[in-house]
Amino acid sequence: MVVVGLGVAGTCAAIEAAAAGVDVLALERSGAGGGTSANSGGIIYLGGGTPIQEACGYEDTADDMFAFLVAACGPGADEAKIRPYCDGSVDHYHWLVDHGLPFKAEFFPERDREPPTDAGLVYSGGEDSWPFTDVAKGVPRGHHPQHPDAAGGFIMQCLLGALERTETRVQTEARVDQLVVDDDGAVVGVVAVVDGQRRTIEARKGVVLTAGGFIFNPAMVEENTPLAAHCLFYVGTDTDDGSGIRMGVGAGGAAVNLDALECSLPLNPPRKISVGILVNGKGERFINEDAYNGRIGLEILLRQGEEAYLVFDEEGYVVNVVGMRATWVCETTTELAEEIGLPAGALEATVDRYNEAAARGEDPDFHKVPELVRPLVPPLGAIDLRVAHAIYAPFTLGGLDTTPDSEVRGPDGTVVPGLYAAGRTACGIAVRGYVSGISLGDGSFFGRRAGRAAASRE
Repeated sequence: MVVVGLGVAGTCAAIEAAAAGVDVLALERSGAGGGTSANSGGIIYLGGGTPIQEACGYEDTADDMFAFLVAACGPGADEAKIRPYCDGSVDHYHWLVDHGLPFKAEFFPERDREPPTDAGLVYSGGEDSWPFTDVAKGVPRGHHPQHPDAAGGFIMQCLLGALERTETRVQTEARVDQLVVDDDGAVVGVVAVVDGQRRTIEARKGVVLTAGGFIFNPAMVEENTPLAAHCLFYVGTDTDDGSGIRMGVGAGGAAVNLDALECSLPLNPPRKISVGILVNGKGERFINEDAYNGRIGLEILLRQGEEAYLVFDEEGYVVNVVGMRATWVCETTTELAEEIGLPAGALEATVDRYNEAAARGEDPDFHKVPELVRPLVPPLGAIDLRVAHAIYAPFTLGGLDTTPDSEVRGPDGTVVPGLYAAGRTACGIAVRGYVSGISLGDGSFFGRRAGRAAASRE
């Protein structure tokens, strides 16, 4: 079996296939394995009652996890993938631990990013915010390895170490640019440049594509997710150029949901910043401020004309983790609206409506959690959150169409023999929504499934 790309998906695919006795060759384009996974914050989305959840006092079920992910990762989320992912989440946690990844039974209370400590559990997808609290019990499922702060590199260090303990052969600085297809349409090998020489490599058990997404391919971004190009920062590495997706299509696979993306706006932590209110270019609220950062960012980019402002008062002002500071400060709401350039009377009406309900501890419009609801008292300030002025961090979610066993499907829905995909090369669980940790979560989970499926191929 040949694995193309050694991020979390490819590494887990190789480990699983090697454990089944398959002769595995892993080809990595860079000088070492890790990819975008190594640059991530290192949160892995797991649930259903993991030992860490239980030790921290949280009861979770696979059904609650399923209901949440269907709602949070949709519309269009693939329930056929979400169901086995949730049902197998506890077993997957144990698999990760068995392969050298430690977790500490400690909950970290700040949300939406990896803990700065080595705590093992965090809210990472708005599980405890509306509308998802109407769908399922809101419990934390962001599993953070026992490593301070960003742990993506640590995760890959552990998993690549586990890979080294198998018989897998790893070739770095090997660029795969073509798949070999036989007369029956089955993928039987790859063409790669290794040590400056072009080589054809046979893959009797098939090929697993785990080469990342396409956020660093300007032409694909412009064609499929043009608004992402308006952002100042991309999540990924230059190897996220869509090569795996394009090779898969060239071999008969279908690409789906290429217009889908995630776009985080890092407001939290601290959560105290959510005491303020988010308004759009019309001076109107459009979302609950305690929502997951990725949900807020995507909403602004796709549906609010790339324009938003966080309005706060003196008591609620705080500089967040990425250093966002007040852009305007004014004595009255009217002066603030004029400084920003909002329509006359709009912000005043929004603040008055919000304050009237907040005085009762309520938020009937967007159901922000009560501890973050209180009237805003002038003087007021605002942070400029227009896409051109703030840190929005997009990456792509679309990719090759795959079965729950990571087999690549063609346009007619039939499986392309010998071709598998996982990670951002495939369209995974998240489609029109996202939760932090799902990339490492479904990448590792469905990477394993790709390795097992290839191993069982006759």
